Amino acid sequence: GPRLQSACAQSSKLAQQYYLVYQVPIPTAHLVQRVASSGGVRSFGVSLLVCGWNEGRPYLFQSDPSGAYLAWKATAMGKNYVNGKISLEKK
Repeated sequence: GPRLQSACAQSSKLAQQYYLVYQVPIPTAHLVQRVASSGGVRSFGVSLLVCGWNEGRPYLFQSDPSGAYLAWKATAMGKNYVNGKISLEKK
């Protein structure tokens, strides 16, 4: 929906600004921290899964509307997230 699109647009803008200043892609953890702490997801009332690739390895973060964020190796969210997490734990 529109809230998710706004949160994604803000994340994209932050990543572009970082690249213009430092000439390297923004580290995934830094992007998630900036969006979560600036009220980015809080003001939109959405949870986000953000994945990226830094220093030769994948990263996955989940942020929630409170501004909290966690790093995961794998996770699930949404309507059927409990079954998704159970399935991931079995693997």
